[in-house]
Amino acid sequence: MTAVRPADLVLAIDVGGTTIKGEITDAAGDALCSGSVATPHGEAAFDAMAELGAGLLADLPARRRAEVTRAAVVLPGIVDPVRELAVFSSNVGWRDVKVGNRFRDRWAMPVLIEHDVAVAGWAEWRYGAGRGHDDVCVLILGTGISGTLSVGGRLVRGGAGQAGEYGHIPVRHRDGLPCPCGNIGCVETVASGAAIARAYRRRTGREIAGAEAVFAVLDIDPDARAVVDDAVDALAEGLIAVLHATCPELIVLGGGLAGAGARLADALQNRLTELLRLVPAPQVVLGEFGARAGLVGAARFARAGELS
Repeated sequence: MTAVRPADLVLAIDVGGTTIKGEITDAAGDALCSGSVATPHGEAAFDAMAELGAGLLADLPARRRAEVTRAAVVLPGIVDPVRELAVFSSNVGWRDVKVGNRFRDRWAMPVLIEHDVAVAGWAEWRYGAGRGHDDVCVLILGTGISGTLSVGGRLVRGGAGQAGEYGHIPVRHRDGLPCPCGNIGCVETVASGAAIARAYRRRTGREIAGAEAVFAVLDIDPDARAVVDDAVDALAEGLIAVLHATCPELIVLGGGLAGAGARLADALQNRLTELLRLVPAPQVVLGEFGARAGLVGAARFARAGELS
């Protein structure tokens, strides 16, 4: 699909496990209107997406609505963009839902469907912290862990279109925790936001709001440091095979946990430098879009017409 005209507007919808976010943007990426709703469970989520998009279009001045010429909806879980199929999402609770026509009929425009992390990672690579580099690994760190990989200036999607499941690389085979994917000791069971908060509670017996609160007390709490060190070790160990196989020049940290800032980036940089012997350690940097990477990526994707 070709790019839209520079003067056109696009509609972007980013679906998360708890919130659906949307906005209409211009060529500069500036939002003319935006909104969000809670994510319902199951197929009702698609009705909520359609309603949110219709509401944003209604918020535009009538004379500008015809300028919105394309939309993109990015979804969690397993997504088949070619068949416009939401294959599976355990968090939101859908399976094999045909989604394209639901939005085209309601919004009266072409609609692209993609995986949320693929779009977020692509945006960080092409337009964010990874721009100008051909070989980049983007990690989206949050409740789970996933990402993208570009090699030689091309985004690697894999034969099934599911490349980038870094969170499901097993690193604790013998004594690890069960992962929802069915394996034992995946990176995600140690280094995700949910895992960090869970490990801190288990270690200390104290309740804590989430991983961000663990990072906030690193300077004064040795238990927090031990938990984060373990998470960084697991993340580094999971990346070793990827780095030896593809030798990226840059690792970009995005998603909610990237809010931990330089502490997380520096810790991962140091651990990778210790572990790598034959290939150079890539530079580890923070993403530019943070938790907005999915929405920024959806708008860019709608405008470009493809992840190229």
